[in-house]
Amino acid sequence: MTASLTLYGIPNCDTVKRARAWLAGQGAEVAFHDFKKAGVPADRLDGWIAALGWERLVNRQGTSWRRLDGPTQAAVVDAASARALMLAQPSVIKRPVVAWPDGTTTVGFDADDFSRRL
Repeated sequence: MTASLTLYGIPNCDTVKRARAWLAGQGAEVAFHDFKKAGVPADRLDGWIAALGWERLVNRQGTSWRRLDGPTQAAVVDAASARALMLAQPSVIKRPVVAWPDGTTTVGFDADDFSRRL
């Protein structure tokens, strides 16, 4: 594999850890973008929302979402409100977000899907 891929997430997230370990085991060249240290790249977020839909990006099952108060959760009704929340609180983004060398983007970790993409 010559072109690298970029994995976006939070280093202590179990799913991100599994994805990074799996990719390392395959010898994949991976750039890691840490949401906690580097923030969410707003231009990339716009592309993810366009490609995947904001509903797939907001992790409504996660601890970070459950910690939000009711009015904050209820205010996430469209791409603009979801974008504002994801920029302010990156930990509500479902992880990992992976930008593949072919220009596609995926969210979450699925070894079979990753295998096909490599």
